Amino acid sequence: MTTLKIRELKAKRTKLGADAKAIMEAALGAGRNMNGEEEKQFDALMDQRDQTDGMIERAEKLLDDDRDAVDDLPDDQRGKGQDDAQLKAFRSYLVHGRSALTDQQVRALNMGTDPEGGFLMAPQQFVQELLQAVDDMVAIRRLGTVQQLTTAESLGVPTLDTDLSDADWTSELSTGSQDDNLRFGKRELRPNPIAKQVKVSRTLLRRAALSPEAIVRQRMEYKFGVTQEKAFMTGDGNKKPLGLFTASADGIPTSRDVATGSATGFTGDGLIDAKYSLKSQYWAKARWLFHRDGLRIVRKLKDDNGQYLWQPGLASDRPDTILDAPYEVNEYVPNTFTNGNYVGMFGDFSFYWIVDSLQMDVQRLVELYATSNQVGFIGRMESDGMPVMPEAFVRLKAATS
Repeated sequence: MTTLKIRELKAKRTKLGADAKAIMEAALGAGRNMNGEEEKQFDALMDQRDQTDGMIERAEKLLDDDRDAVDDLPDDQRGKGQDDAQLKAFRSYLVHGRSALTDQQVRALNMGTDPEGGFLMAPQQFVQELLQAVDDMVAIRRLGTVQQLTTAESLGVPTLDTDLSDADWTSELSTGSQDDNLRFGKRELRPNPIAKQVKVSRTLLRRAALSPEAIVRQRMEYKFGVTQEKAFMTGDGNKKPLGLFTASADGIPTSRDVATGSATGFTGDGLIDAKYSLKSQYWAKARWLFHRDGLRIVRKLKDDNGQYLWQPGLASDRPDTILDAPYEVNEYVPNTFTNGNYVGMFGDFSFYWIVDSLQMDVQRLVELYATSNQVGFIGRMESDGMPVMPEAFVRLKAATS
């Protein structure tokens, strides 16, 4: 790596620090602590700055080593020195990529008729991508309302359990009848811990072309999301979130259930009944929620003339809709179409509240597994969730035949 590249890295590090400082100063200037999104942005910038620090340190060391690697050796050791330098350069290439190599190290790995060489030689070709199955979508955290706890152990959501009756028509001097019906309540969200432990070989951490630590963190973040998503759908509320498809007086009661019109699928009438069971005030943000099996059944619905009821979005800024409302497809929605099972939903999912008291954190255990030449990683998070406004949801239930 050239001196110019090192200067570019140092400039990048300075900018990352300045951007992180600006986020913190904006919050302090407003007389408050950073909110959850600001903390996430701040931590991401600081992580990038730390990674850039590491790259600068490695680059400067490589540059210093490169200056003394071969030229200072006696003639009878120059061949061995060149071999050592080439091996060191190749290891650096595997761990950090070509950007970490100096010009001399690149030439040491080149081979060809041209004086500067033709291509990098290696015992095996690496592809800088991780092969894996496609990830399932996790949507509820994106659609719901996420709150971050800072000092309290739980979040109390005030509720209006019993409202006043309508006002009275009366005379100028009358005050109307007394009303004692107004009642307030509270719903409580108490974050519960989630954890996952992984062990990785030290040899893999040292030699891998990809960054195993980055892969572990990324996969933990996704798997924590999947665990939450399943609970957001079907959790029973016992030391875990209360799910959308779990009938409960604390969440969505059975009074919000609407029959699909079929014991094994949907009918057009059933979907219409579901949509119009939701107050129109919620329609602006409401959407359907189905498993792909449920969506397939909906797409096959036809009218008496054999025409599909599905209405595709015809303009580039209009998505496909069902009864003029957008939809979400999610692998964790129940999809067993038999008598009385839940199979879909229509609602405003901003009324599903999620509370985190500990953002996803990964701890690196260096010494615990030293005897087995491994490094441990523990991921931790604390979260809870529940529907907080039953009337904002309509749950589709397969009809009883």
